[in-house]
Amino acid sequence: MSASWKSSLDLGSIPLRALNINVRKRLGLFLNPRNTVASDWMSVAENMGFSYLEIKNYEDCQDPTRKILEDWQSRCPGAKVGKLVSILDNVDRKDVVEDLRDLIEEDCRRYIERQNEPPVQVPEVDSCVPRTPERQGITLEDDPQGGVPELFDAFICYCLSDFDFVHEMIQQLEQTDHKLKLCVFDRDVLPGSCKPFPSILRFLTVCDYTRPCTQSWFWVRLARALSLP
Repeated sequence: MSASWKSSLDLGSIPLRALNINVRKRLGLFLNPRNTVASDWMSVAENMGFSYLEIKNYEDCQDPTRKILEDWQSRCPGAKVGKLVSILDNVDRKDVVEDLRDLIEEDCRRYIERQNEPPVQVPEVDSCVPRTPERQGITLEDDPQGGVPELFDAFICYCLSDFDFVHEMIQQLEQTDHKLKLCVFDRDVLPGSCKPFPSILRFLTVCDYTRPCTQSWFWVRLARALSLP
């Protein structure tokens, strides 16, 4: 590192990736122009260890300084901020060092702060163990903590082709004087909370409601049966 740079930071241990875009652009403004007096990017690249042919290939780049910084950072474990400052000092570009000193130190401080921040995610993630308590309720109005359950007079089992009849059942049993409360799977049951065919179906009685003789008494008889304790 430059002997004239007295920094409280250990720049020799900070990787080159700590330098942000602004510093790299300003380095390019100093080093990209071909200069017959002051050292340019070619001298910096040579001190970084690039070969003659590699440096000649960089001549076709629009921003050779940016390119050599990226390649040096990716291929050299010793590509540190302190080493870059020393190289600039060695090629007698102390003007660059002095001009960018504050910006370089600011980038390095931000890098150190980011490294000291606690990780966003815990080190170990176990998907098998729930981190939050599971919801205990099954229906929309159930107590999610498993307290008082929502009560119904009947559970309606149906297929999609019978949905018109289910709608009629809701009108006849819930929206009339019977005032029953039906549990309709697609309306009242939370998605994923229980299987589509609960064990209650084993206790249901089959009734053919399509027969005219059945329809004449069906709703009243059904409502009366469901109202029994």
